[in-house]
Amino acid sequence: MAAEFIRLYEENPEMDKIEQIVKVLQNGGVIIYPTDTLYGLGCDLFNTNAIEKVMRIKGTKAKNINLSFICYDLSHISEFVKSLDNSTFKAMKKALPGPFTFILNSSSRVPKILNVKKKTVGIRIPNNNIPREIVRVLGHPIITTSIHEDDDIIEYSTDPSLIHEKFENLVDIVIDGGPGHLDASTVIDCTSGEMEIVREGLGDPDLIL
Repeated sequence: MAAEFIRLYEENPEMDKIEQIVKVLQNGGVIIYPTDTLYGLGCDLFNTNAIEKVMRIKGTKAKNINLSFICYDLSHISEFVKSLDNSTFKAMKKALPGPFTFILNSSSRVPKILNVKKKTVGIRIPNNNIPREIVRVLGHPIITTSIHEDDDIIEYSTDPSLIHEKFENLVDIVIDGGPGHLDASTVIDCTSGEMEIVREGLGDPDLIL
Protein backbone atom coordinates (compact mmCIF):
# COMPACT_ATOMS: atom_id res chain seq x y z
CA MET A 1 0.00 0.00 0.00
CA ALA A 2 1.33 3.41 -0.94
CA ALA A 3 2.48 5.73 1.81
CA GLU A 4 0.00 8.32 3.00
CA PHE A 5 0.99 11.90 2.20
CA ILE A 6 0.17 14.19 5.13
CA ARG A 7 0.52 17.96 5.07
CA LEU A 8 1.47 19.64 8.34
CA TYR A 9 2.36 23.23 9.15
CA GLU A 10 5.44 23.68 11.32
CA GLU A 11 4.00 26.68 13.18
CA ASN A 12 0.91 24.83 14.37
CA PRO A 13 0.77 21.13 13.45
CA GLU A 14 -2.75 19.72 13.66
CA MET A 15 -3.09 17.44 16.67
CA ASP A 16 -5.40 14.93 15.00
CA LYS A 17 -2.79 14.35 12.29
CA ILE A 18 0.00 14.11 14.88
CA GLU A 19 -2.01 11.45 16.73
CA GLN A 20 -2.61 9.58 13.46
CA ILE A 21 1.15 9.54 12.79
CA VAL A 22 1.90 8.38 16.34
CA LYS A 23 -0.50 5.45 15.97
CA VAL A 24 1.32 4.37 12.82
CA LEU A 25 4.64 4.55 14.69
CA GLN A 26 3.22 2.54 17.59
CA ASN A 27 2.15 -0.14 15.11
CA GLY A 28 5.66 -0.46 13.69
CA GLY A 29 5.36 2.01 10.86
CA VAL A 30 8.18 3.99 9.25
CA ILE A 31 7.77 7.66 8.42
CA ILE A 32 9.59 10.42 6.58
CA TYR A 33 9.36 13.83 8.22
CA PRO A 34 10.81 17.35 8.10
CA THR A 35 13.37 18.65 10.55
CA ASP A 36 15.21 21.96 10.70
CA THR A 37 17.76 20.51 8.25
CA LEU A 38 17.22 17.51 5.98
CA TYR A 39 14.14 15.34 5.76
CA GLY A 40 14.51 12.32 8.05
CA LEU A 41 13.56 8.66 7.92
CA GLY A 42 12.54 7.17 11.23
CA CYS A 43 10.49 4.96 13.48
CA ASP A 44 9.59 4.21 17.08
CA LEU A 45 12.74 3.78 19.16
CA PHE A 46 11.38 0.64 20.83
CA ASN A 47 10.08 -1.25 17.78
CA THR A 48 12.73 -3.70 16.59
CA ASN A 49 10.87 -4.65 13.42
CA ALA A 50 10.53 -1.01 12.43
CA ILE A 51 14.23 -0.38 13.05
CA GLU A 52 15.06 -3.36 10.82
CA LYS A 53 12.80 -1.89 8.14
CA VAL A 54 14.72 1.40 8.32
CA MET A 55 17.94 -0.60 7.84
CA ARG A 56 16.53 -2.33 4.77
CA ILE A 57 15.44 0.99 3.26
CA LYS A 58 18.94 2.37 3.84
CA GLY A 59 20.49 -0.87 2.54
CA THR A 60 22.74 -1.35 5.52
CA LYS A 61 23.06 -2.92 8.97
CA ALA A 62 22.68 -1.23 12.34
CA LYS A 63 26.38 -1.46 13.12
CA ASN A 64 27.20 0.49 9.94
CA ILE A 65 24.57 3.20 10.09
CA ASN A 66 24.68 6.53 11.89
CA LEU A 67 21.44 6.64 13.83
CA SER A 68 20.35 9.47 16.06
CA PHE A 69 17.47 9.93 18.44
CA ILE A 70 15.07 12.85 18.01
CA CYS A 71 14.06 14.03 21.47
CA TYR A 72 11.45 16.55 22.56
CA ASP A 73 13.80 18.22 25.03
CA LEU A 74 16.86 17.51 27.16
CA SER A 75 14.85 15.69 29.81
CA HIS A 76 14.61 12.71 27.45
CA ILE A 77 18.30 12.08 27.09
CA SER A 78 19.20 10.93 30.61
CA GLU A 79 17.78 7.48 29.82
CA PHE A 80 20.03 6.98 26.82
CA VAL A 81 23.36 8.66 27.55
CA LYS A 82 25.89 8.49 30.33
CA SER A 83 26.18 11.45 32.68
CA LEU A 84 27.07 14.74 30.99
CA ASP A 85 29.74 17.13 32.18
CA ASN A 86 28.64 20.70 32.82
CA SER A 87 30.26 22.20 29.71
CA THR A 88 28.55 19.71 27.39
CA PHE A 89 25.18 20.20 29.06
CA LYS A 90 25.50 23.99 28.84
CA ALA A 91 26.44 23.77 25.15
CA MET A 92 23.46 21.52 24.41
CA LYS A 93 21.12 23.76 26.35
CA LYS A 94 22.34 26.75 24.34
CA ALA A 95 22.26 25.01 20.95
CA LEU A 96 19.02 23.06 21.20
CA PRO A 97 16.45 23.10 19.75
CA GLY A 98 18.59 23.69 16.68
CA PRO A 99 20.44 22.17 13.71
CA PHE A 100 23.00 20.24 15.76
CA THR A 101 23.66 16.57 16.44
CA PHE A 102 25.56 15.84 19.64
CA ILE A 103 27.44 12.54 19.74
CA LEU A 104 27.46 11.25 23.32
CA ASN A 105 28.50 8.11 25.15
CA SER A 106 25.45 5.87 25.24
CA SER A 107 24.00 4.25 28.31
CA SER A 108 23.69 0.48 28.55
CA ARG A 109 20.12 0.81 27.31
CA VAL A 110 21.03 1.81 23.76
CA PRO A 111 22.71 -1.47 22.65
CA LYS A 112 19.68 -3.38 23.92
CA ILE A 113 17.36 -1.19 21.87
CA LEU A 114 19.37 -1.42 18.65
CA ASN A 115 20.52 -5.02 19.23
CA VAL A 116 24.05 -3.98 18.33
CA LYS A 117 27.02 -2.77 20.37
CA LYS A 118 26.74 0.97 19.95
CA LYS A 119 28.93 2.88 22.41
CA THR A 120 27.74 6.26 21.20
CA VAL A 121 24.45 7.83 20.21
CA GLY A 122 23.52 10.99 18.36
CA ILE A 123 21.02 13.31 20.03
CA ARG A 124 18.86 15.71 17.97
CA ILE A 125 16.31 18.23 19.16
CA PRO A 126 15.39 19.95 15.89
CA ASN A 127 13.97 23.44 15.82
CA ASN A 128 10.82 22.18 14.13
CA ASN A 129 7.52 21.61 15.89
CA ILE A 130 6.45 18.70 13.68
CA PRO A 131 8.96 16.04 14.81
CA ARG A 132 9.03 17.42 18.36
CA GLU A 133 5.25 17.16 18.69
CA ILE A 134 5.35 13.62 17.32
CA VAL A 135 7.90 12.70 19.98
CA ARG A 136 5.98 14.49 22.71
CA VAL A 137 2.76 12.62 21.94
CA LEU A 138 4.57 9.31 21.42
CA GLY A 139 6.19 9.73 24.82
CA HIS A 140 9.75 8.81 23.89
CA PRO A 141 12.33 9.54 21.15
CA ILE A 142 12.21 8.29 17.60
CA ILE A 143 15.10 6.84 15.64
CA THR A 144 16.22 9.14 12.84
CA THR A 145 18.55 8.95 9.87
CA SER A 146 18.71 11.05 6.71
CA ILE A 147 16.86 9.84 3.62
CA HIS A 148 20.13 9.75 1.70
CA GLU A 149 23.82 9.26 2.32
CA ASP A 150 25.87 12.22 3.54
CA ASP A 151 27.82 12.35 0.27
CA ASP A 152 24.75 11.93 -1.92
CA ILE A 153 22.65 15.01 -1.28
CA ILE A 154 20.35 15.37 -4.26
CA GLU A 155 17.56 17.69 -5.26
CA TYR A 156 14.59 15.40 -4.61
CA SER A 157 15.46 15.37 -0.91
CA THR A 158 14.16 18.94 -0.49
CA ASP A 159 10.79 18.44 -2.21
CA PRO A 160 8.19 16.50 -0.16
CA SER A 161 6.15 15.48 -3.23
CA LEU A 162 9.25 14.04 -4.92
CA ILE A 163 10.24 12.33 -1.67
CA HIS A 164 6.79 10.73 -1.58
CA GLU A 165 7.14 9.62 -5.17
CA LYS A 166 10.47 7.93 -4.46
CA PHE A 167 9.58 6.33 -1.11
CA GLU A 168 5.82 5.74 -1.37
CA ASN A 169 6.21 1.96 -1.56
CA LEU A 170 8.85 1.78 1.17
CA VAL A 171 7.40 3.75 4.09
CA ASP A 172 3.99 4.22 5.68
CA ILE A 173 3.76 8.02 5.86
CA VAL A 174 5.53 10.93 4.19
CA ILE A 175 4.92 14.23 5.97
CA ASP A 176 4.88 17.34 3.83
CA GLY A 177 6.24 20.05 6.08
CA GLY A 178 7.34 22.33 3.27
CA PRO A 179 10.66 22.45 1.41
CA GLY A 180 13.62 20.90 3.20
CA HIS A 181 17.23 22.06 3.33
CA LEU A 182 20.18 20.72 1.37
CA ASP A 183 22.46 21.05 4.38
CA ALA A 184 22.68 18.55 7.23
CA SER A 185 23.09 19.30 10.92
CA THR A 186 26.42 20.25 12.46
CA VAL A 187 27.76 17.20 14.29
CA ILE A 188 29.69 17.68 17.52
CA ASP A 189 31.46 14.74 19.17
CA CYS A 190 31.41 15.07 22.95
CA THR A 191 32.54 11.53 23.83
CA SER A 192 36.10 12.40 24.86
CA GLY A 193 35.23 15.20 27.26
CA GLU A 194 36.18 17.79 24.63
CA MET A 195 33.77 19.05 21.99
CA GLU A 196 35.02 18.29 18.48
CA ILE A 197 33.28 19.32 15.28
CA VAL A 198 33.15 16.28 13.01
CA ARG A 199 30.82 17.75 10.37
CA GLU A 200 29.93 21.36 9.66
CA GLY A 201 26.34 21.87 8.64
CA LEU A 202 23.60 24.42 9.23
CA GLY A 203 24.41 24.93 12.90
CA ASP A 204 27.00 27.62 13.65
CA PRO A 205 29.49 26.08 16.11
CA ASP A 206 30.73 29.55 17.12
CA LEU A 207 27.45 29.98 18.96
CA ILE A 208 28.31 27.27 21.47
CA LEU A 209 32.08 26.61 21.38
